[in-house]
Amino acid sequence: MMYWPIENVMYVEGYALDQFAEGSWSLQTVHQNKVGLVFDAGIEDDLLLRHLQVADAARASLGLPIVEYVVTDECLEVEKWIDPKTGQSTGRIKHPDSLLRAVRTLITRSQVNAIAVVGRFPDDDGDGVDNYRQGKGIDTLAGVEAVISHLVVEQFQIPCAHAPALLPISLSQSVSPRSAAEEIGYTFLPCVLAGLSNAPQYLVPSPGSREKGCILASDVDSVILPTDACGGKGALAFARSKSNKPLIITVEENETVLDDTPDKLGIEAVKVSNYWEAIGVIAAHKAGIDPNALRRNRITNIRQGSSLPSNGVACPLNPF
Repeated sequence: MMYWPIENVMYVEGYALDQFAEGSWSLQTVHQNKVGLVFDAGIEDDLLLRHLQVADAARASLGLPIVEYVVTDECLEVEKWIDPKTGQSTGRIKHPDSLLRAVRTLITRSQVNAIAVVGRFPDDDGDGVDNYRQGKGIDTLAGVEAVISHLVVEQFQIPCAHAPALLPISLSQSVSPRSAAEEIGYTFLPCVLAGLSNAPQYLVPSPGSREKGCILASDVDSVILPTDACGGKGALAFARSKSNKPLIITVEENETVLDDTPDKLGIEAVKVSNYWEAIGVIAAHKAGIDPNALRRNRITNIRQGSSLPSNGVACPLNPF
């Protein structure tokens, strides 16, 4: 809810981030996007009105370029669940074609180049929501939200983000500060519209050429990940890069339900306890300093390699 774009942060969807890390797409900075809104036909009239008022407020108060909205021709019928094997949240929409038709209409009719989707999510006051409001557990909505945005980005190669439509839940006096931003309004739409307004566009880089204002995977100098979440496509692509390989930094304090650690995946990484340390490692790396030089007893004596005679064939060293 409280996200706002800043100059040194890019608002990039997850599928696009994977494509970027693998070198298939580049990120082109923009001054402003034309944002289109897609609403699920399953949203009740009063709830739809709340979202339209948010969109108008963003246009009038923040000057955001929201061009037009459409309503899908079928209810999307969003379903969400927790994967019993991994513990991750996931889900599906029963009518993905209806979503794609709505997006195509906006692109064709209004030439929008960024899409905000609002799907009607099941109202759920169970333990998952309670845990999330307490700042623990997982986000039970995020998995299927990713499914929705991935679908649009893969199909149309433009920025997309999702905001769930839910009926207001009852007040709680014990909401964690980490979750409180999601309690302050009737919708989750403002931050999505703000992020999409200047999200980078996705381009397929041409071999041997570079578009002005584009960022490539080879420009990435360091990557920060939770210690147990190193198995994603983007993370693996960066870790296995053969040229301009970024420094991989993993944070122990940010625990997830996954178990994809650098050691299990054979990834060389600098392990830190928290994000304070991660920032220090980045600062040292950016200055050209080995981060290990800033830790006690992390630098050992330099080793002598094999000596090479004039014929170029290595000979064993005599230890005596």
